[in-house]
Amino acid sequence: MKKRLLRSGLLALTILAASAQAHHSFAALYDANKPVRLKGKLTKIEWTNPHSYFHLDVVNSKGEVSNWAVEGAGPGALSRRGFKQGDLKIGDTLIVDGYLTKKPGVRLVDGRLVTLPDGRVINGGTPGDGGPGDKGKGQEPAPAAARS
Repeated sequence: MKKRLLRSGLLALTILAASAQAHHSFAALYDANKPVRLKGKLTKIEWTNPHSYFHLDVVNSKGEVSNWAVEGAGPGALSRRGFKQGDLKIGDTLIVDGYLTKKPGVRLVDGRLVTLPDGRVINGGTPGDGGPGDKGKGQEPAPAAARS
């Protein structure tokens, strides 16, 4: 019985550790001193928890294409802000205002504001992550129009 209880406890700790690693604070991965604006064509969407990701092909000033991953809030948070899965399709052009990752050479951005093809601007940040515009644990960032 003790071995079974110990195994159950270890399994629970393993699951909690994996969950904590997947859901991170802004400062753990991104640099608030490195804002970036990307404009590119949507190549992939991942509506996953605790973070959603979408990928953009971005063309630089030399005409070279590179694929960037953009991290955002989970699907539930995005949906509450008016950003639904059906709003995007592969090939759409998006504008992302966000922050670069601290990892050198990695094309990953925390997407704080996303301009959709129809012109709407959606807050993409994860509530409670401590990043720019975050109002605290569990609170949604103010809509872009309210901050203007």
